[in-house]
Amino acid sequence: MSLEESAKVVAEQIRRQQFVEVYAHHDADGIAAGAILCHAMLRAGIRFRLRICADISAAELSHDAVSLLCDLGSGKEDLPPETIVVDHHIPLFGGQFHANPRLEKIDGDRELSAAGMAYIVAQEMGDNRDLAGLVIPGIIGDGQAFAGRNLAIFNEGVANGIIVPDKGITLAGRDMAERWLLATRPYLPGISGSDSAVADLLASTQEDNGLKPDVLISLAVLTSVPEASAEGLMLLYGDTMHLQREVIEDAHALTAVIDACGKSGCGDLAVALCLRSSVEITEAWEVTRKHHLAVIAALGEVRPVQEGCAVYECGNATLSSDVADVLARDRVQQAPVLVYARTGEECRISTRLPHGTTANLGLLVRELAAACGGNGGGHHSRAGATIPCKRLDAFVKGWQEGLAA
Repeated sequence: MSLEESAKVVAEQIRRQQFVEVYAHHDADGIAAGAILCHAMLRAGIRFRLRICADISAAELSHDAVSLLCDLGSGKEDLPPETIVVDHHIPLFGGQFHANPRLEKIDGDRELSAAGMAYIVAQEMGDNRDLAGLVIPGIIGDGQAFAGRNLAIFNEGVANGIIVPDKGITLAGRDMAERWLLATRPYLPGISGSDSAVADLLASTQEDNGLKPDVLISLAVLTSVPEASAEGLMLLYGDTMHLQREVIEDAHALTAVIDACGKSGCGDLAVALCLRSSVEITEAWEVTRKHHLAVIAALGEVRPVQEGCAVYECGNATLSSDVADVLARDRVQQAPVLVYARTGEECRISTRLPHGTTANLGLLVRELAAACGGNGGGHHSRAGATIPCKRLDAFVKGWQEGLAA
């Protein structure tokens, strides 16, 4: 079955419904995926309720309507067979209404996000080409490449005037000072989170004709390079995109705001933006500012649990995923990174694969989580789990042994 054929099966099942319960993962990719399909359902006259969540279990699904899971569900073997899943994680769900690039041997880590998969389904529901811009936060948010089907959707968006490509500084913010202050992709040691450092940086690159971007970036790199990785610093400047139909036009900014709002428990704000309402855009930016500053503060405090070990404890589960991203991407690491945070009796775990290291994190984390009485999974390079805190030591031991095998 081709990707379009599986998307058509899912699209036809959605179109048969009068009401759909939608659950979307709380990051940029999941929220964008959910919003794309809600746009498509709204245009098709299908009623829905969209909820944003960090995870979902079969027991939590509504029994009053068909459930549609976006960027969630592929790793669940116990979902009701009538569940609809639009995802790109390692597939274990065996239901027939399952659209996932991995089922068609397409790289779900790099070449098609959940938002991209949702866009292909939406296209089978009607002419939804104007939604191509919402695929971009999925690509950027999950650190994917503009390759394969991602590139095809991008090119289609460009051809239709939905996406306008450009080059520039990729940091997200409402003005130049805020872009550097809130920098977490990449995180810039000595600059991120410091008003005075940002003011000095901008003042030193100011000339009569305005800021000189090349000098600005050079000074930022020189300030950060003792601690920062080359891969992280390369993200400072590159491809940018103007999303012509979205309420935040800059693709990197839209991605940052959606992601921060979702992870901060303000998924309603993120969804409103994706549904093209600008009413609460100021509030959404303030949530983003607060979230990024909290991530930066957490990075200043986080330390390895033991010397020479890439296992870290984070004090706030809301921040642990972003902290793991930064530690793996923006710092020099020799081994996969594990970050855990305690929330009552549960531990939330985020794992990441730094550049130059190899492992199948999704498989390893899923097996370890199950052995520890929890659940987990994800991608080859990014995975997460929730386990009882009393089993944390066993999980970490299994993690270290699994990586060494």
